[in-house]
Amino acid sequence: MKKLGFGLMRLPLTDANDQTSINIEQTKQMVDMFIERGFTYFDTAYPYHGGASEGVLRQAVVERYPRERFTVTSKLPCWLINTAEDMERIFNEQLQRCGIEYFDYYLLHALNPDYTRIIDRHDGWGFIARKKQEGRIRHIGFSFHGDSPLLERLLTEHPEIECVQLQINYLDWDSPAVESRVCYDICKRHGKPVIVMEPVRGGALARVPQAVNDLFRSHLPDASAASWAIRYAASLPEVMVVLSGMSNMEQVDDNTGYMRHFEPLTEQEHAIVNQAADLIRNSIAIPCTACHYCTDGCPLNICIPEYFNVYNTMHMLGTDYKGNSQMYYNMHSKNHGRAGDCIGCGHCEAHCPQGINIIEQLKRVAETFEH
Repeated sequence: MKKLGFGLMRLPLTDANDQTSINIEQTKQMVDMFIERGFTYFDTAYPYHGGASEGVLRQAVVERYPRERFTVTSKLPCWLINTAEDMERIFNEQLQRCGIEYFDYYLLHALNPDYTRIIDRHDGWGFIARKKQEGRIRHIGFSFHGDSPLLERLLTEHPEIECVQLQINYLDWDSPAVESRVCYDICKRHGKPVIVMEPVRGGALARVPQAVNDLFRSHLPDASAASWAIRYAASLPEVMVVLSGMSNMEQVDDNTGYMRHFEPLTEQEHAIVNQAADLIRNSIAIPCTACHYCTDGCPLNICIPEYFNVYNTMHMLGTDYKGNSQMYYNMHSKNHGRAGDCIGCGHCEAHCPQGINIIEQLKRVAETFEH
């Protein structure tokens, strides 16, 4: 299997304010290029695109290609499990949504301390093991957003787990909050292949400061910033596949172009990436990856990732860009709650994999664009 996977969570939209309005015809074209260039791995999940992602997988992939041409991964939404029966119901719904009889990979989704307690309480471990025995899952695992001691415990207690999905990118590699390096090393020690999510950090490592672009182009003039990030993750020996949430044909063309005949980073290129990481750390104000876990259930319908992206862009490009950022903020706020409308309920922070103090950051956004 080639080391690039298609993450179906940032697909092209017909309405920027509606995550379910996926442009299916454009998505089909993207899928066609991906498969024609020899790639097979598709990653989806129950909540992606407001619940529409799994159905799009069926329309764009399953109904148009033989089953042996593609690999499907989906995930059990732990936060929706209140009874053991919920797991069976949701799992069957996912198979139906995707239009398949089995998942190649099926993961417990976004395990952290709270979600682990839910899975332990309802024996989600036993559930996915049984589904594997029934032939409905080929390989079982989990995606992870906890700390390294929790990961160590889970892999020690559940040696039956076959793979782990981790957030790995060159900006988070030594982050004390994300612990990419430590978690990768734990998986390596337990002999578990790693699936990489957020290699481009929600697009932030594709839109790098000019100084970083100049640094990259001095070595590889024609390589995109995103290619450096994805090759960095794919260069790790224990990495099975690197997911990219692609949004247009240009991204598919770029990613599949350099990953068709993948070449790991050289020692010199690793040094360049480390320099880039130092430069970027000084330019990112809010470490949001735009996963949208925070927005489901927001009582004021605040489009948190979009506001953070607008704020980060202005912070990165300077105050001269504020007028443009203000325009985008005003556009988003027409159909969503404003940053200043936040009531501080904390629902978003409980679901943020990055541990961002969202309430305080929304105050910063409001002070910037609402006064």
